[in-house]
Amino acid sequence: MNFSPKLPIRWAVTLAVAWSAGLGAPAFAQGSAGPGDAEARAAVRQMSDFLAKQKAFTLKTASSIEVVLKNGQKLQFDQVAQIAVARPDKLRAVRVGDALKQEMVYDGKSITVFSRADGVPYYATAPAPATLEAALDFARESLDVLAPAGDLLYANAADILMEDVVSAMVVGQGTVGGVSCRHLAFQGNQVDWQIWIKDGPQPLPCKLVITSKLQAGQPQFVVVTSDWNLAPKLAAERFRFVPPKGAIKVDFLPPAGKTAGEGKQ
Repeated sequence: MNFSPKLPIRWAVTLAVAWSAGLGAPAFAQGSAGPGDAEARAAVRQMSDFLAKQKAFTLKTASSIEVVLKNGQKLQFDQVAQIAVARPDKLRAVRVGDALKQEMVYDGKSITVFSRADGVPYYATAPAPATLEAALDFARESLDVLAPAGDLLYANAADILMEDVVSAMVVGQGTVGGVSCRHLAFQGNQVDWQIWIKDGPQPLPCKLVITSKLQAGQPQFVVVTSDWNLAPKLAAERFRFVPPKGAIKVDFLPPAGKTAGEGKQ
């Protein structure tokens, strides 16, 4: 099961900033410190630190990913998700996309993914590490499962986002869904990416755009967040999966290149 796109180094669907003719390209070379490099990096760190301090939160995401066919034609697939997090060890994400509806539940002890195929409900459950960050790593590496906007859920999100970065810049002010944001752009060896961070005392990520530099056609991945609630009332039942009547329990398929049982904890 594959719950959301992977992004390289950590981001495995390698995805970057596409400068339109109206904006023009940055005036500095890749790998050089551009205008606002330190400021842009500090803004991402501030966002990451703020999110790490939130003991519980909910949000919605709307995302799209491009797939490039062998003939060069691009197809785009959309999905929306509702996410609930309770640190240090709880997560529930419900994703509805063009071709599927899935739920991912982590209760501090196990990870369950629930879906339907041809109207038949299926679910798979695996033991998981005791912290959200370790569970996200385990799900990605051992189960080939990723949570929507997963990289933003880590307590050390800035470290993950900045792994491949060689230069950064402050583009300026922007607006996402009517919210005033600071627009930042980053260059990397594998991907370039842009992020819009909310102005004010709650520096929340409002939009992320990633474009592959290594894949033919440079496909993009875009995610927009909304409806953040930093003081939700989350009952314990929210993070408890109860199989619906008639649901069939199956095993997770091993990630590509691995055999069953390899990489399990």
